[in-house]
Amino acid sequence: MGQKRLIRLRAHHGMCLFFFQGKGYSSDFTGHMAHVKALLEENPDQEILLCASEDEICSRCPHRKAQGCESAEKTERYDREVLAVCSLSGRTTYSAFKEAVETRILRAGRREEICGDCQWNDICR
Repeated sequence: MGQKRLIRLRAHHGMCLFFFQGKGYSSDFTGHMAHVKALLEENPDQEILLCASEDEICSRCPHRKAQGCESAEKTERYDREVLAVCSLSGRTTYSAFKEAVETRILRAGRREEICGDCQWNDICR
């Protein structure tokens, strides 16, 4: 995954990356997520494509099946809500997306309303 390549990023992963502590579904998944986070943090002007479907992080998720994500309904709801609250869609930079997530969701106290039913909720408090 090179810096110049457009990176697909699920909208709700903006919050996951903010709170990521190296915990996850498997060591392969957490290692890959740590790699993606480091790449984005080191290259804040990296262009991303915001989406409400599988992305670069999902590519190593053990819950990803041939027919799609086992939690598709819930995760797509998170994505749609993040996109709506942040008023973003399509292509943007990681820094613009991160700022929107921090300002409009996290500092505004809206994270739990968006993804409070997530199994990782306790990490994000």
